[in-house]
Amino acid sequence: MDLEVSRGDVLAVVGSNGSGKSTLLRILVGLSQPTSGQVLGRPQHIGYVPDRFTAHERVSALSYLTHMGRIRGLSGAAARARAGRLLDRLALVGGRNAALRTLSKGNAQKVALAQALLVEPALLVLDEPWSGLDASAHGVLAEFIGEVSAAGGAVVFTDHREAITETHATGVFAIADGRVSPRGGAHSGGRATEVELALTLPVTGVRPLEVNWYALPGVTDAARRDDAIVLRVAREHSDTVLLTALQHHWSVESLTRPGVDHASRVGARRAAL
Repeated sequence: MDLEVSRGDVLAVVGSNGSGKSTLLRILVGLSQPTSGQVLGRPQHIGYVPDRFTAHERVSALSYLTHMGRIRGLSGAAARARAGRLLDRLALVGGRNAALRTLSKGNAQKVALAQALLVEPALLVLDEPWSGLDASAHGVLAEFIGEVSAAGGAVVFTDHREAITETHATGVFAIADGRVSPRGGAHSGGRATEVELALTLPVTGVRPLEVNWYALPGVTDAARRDDAIVLRVAREHSDTVLLTALQHHWSVESLTRPGVDHASRVGARRAAL
């Protein structure tokens, strides 16, 4: 393989189970060594979230992150403050003082993500980072990726969903038969057109059923606004998501293309309904 990661890149690595995605990421961050060849230009500050973060310690999430921050060169006060801000943004269930051993998989993943961002990384490497996260944390993760890239850092992540990789990555690399090859990305002309779907509580008063929106094909973002849900969906999957929403008793407020003017949004809404 021959792979170059540049400042500002957001690269996705895709492939079947056992193809070598996690091994490639471990080589990238320096936890594993290649059998031949070399890795050049690895930066000093690297953030890494493994595919499995098993934390059974009795210490609290805040204490653990403060300790990790001090190992990375922060003062105790700076590490504690930074850890607190990250946990607040990720809305850790149980709060900052929840013991690591009590956390669910999704909340342990939030702590893993926070430890990777304690020091601003020049390279952020994420192995299936969306796995297990709740809907609100999906959006926060996307914000973190954007912030690292905007600050001049590089991000490399794996995910098995095409909608996620096409939305968040500027480049996509596929692993197959022991080889890594480019497969496009958001800036290669292959990005799917997205629509924005706004769902509200029905006027009938019937309480909508809960839906794992990220489990639906094409959904790249789900944000809660008061009693409404706003989804970003690849256009080719919008019918499936609409049908699922209606079957779960949600009302459709609008279906629009992000970035169009108000007149176009009104027309799109009327056409959709």
